[in-house]
Amino acid sequence: MEQQQADQLILMHSSKLAPEYIPTIRERLRSMDYSTAAMAFTDLKDPTIAIIISVLLGELGIDRFFIGDIGLGIAKLLTAGGCGVWWLIDLFLIMGATRQKNTEKVMQILSFR
Repeated sequence: MEQQQADQLILMHSSKLAPEYIPTIRERLRSMDYSTAAMAFTDLKDPTIAIIISVLLGELGIDRFFIGDIGLGIAKLLTAGGCGVWWLIDLFLIMGATRQKNTEKVMQILSFR
């Protein structure tokens, strides 16, 4: 893939990825064809949507289910958001957790191609 195409993909999805991994992802993208690389960025979760879900339904663990943390979602659901404490902490952490999950997904797809 050309450098310009790799940079364009990164630019479009940079808000959904952990910033410290962007240079590594950019390098891996350059060694791939565009269609394969574009597939790595499908189905990424939006951190803004995650925070909205966390504010509205965080005590039920729906925010954790949304990003793919099923075990934590169940635990949060059964404890009513850790009696509100876990829910409050997640208001500050859920956007970073969403970016981290997205980055892990992209890195896994790019490393297997």
